[in-house]
Amino acid sequence: MLVVKIEMWPGGRESKAFEIGRMLIHNTSWTGKQARRGNYAIRLMRKGSPKAVSRTADVLDYPRLSYPVWKLVRRALEALNV
Repeated sequence: MLVVKIEMWPGGRESKAFEIGRMLIHNTSWTGKQARRGNYAIRLMRKGSPKAVSRTADVLDYPRLSYPVWKLVRRALEALNV
């Protein structure tokens, strides 16, 4: 599972950091030759509540070995319509 966490660092100080967003990306299955493609369940968590899900979506048939992880994050955000 991937966890994408966004923190605010007021004044650039890590000691005062607080979370303002979180998204979970869970690989549900692999497909294709040598598991080159994957299916992912996406969960956008409610601000201030790491266990409460705000939105869900899926990214299907993603070419997981062909692109950097940031492209998966972008597709996840697009699937969530945020």
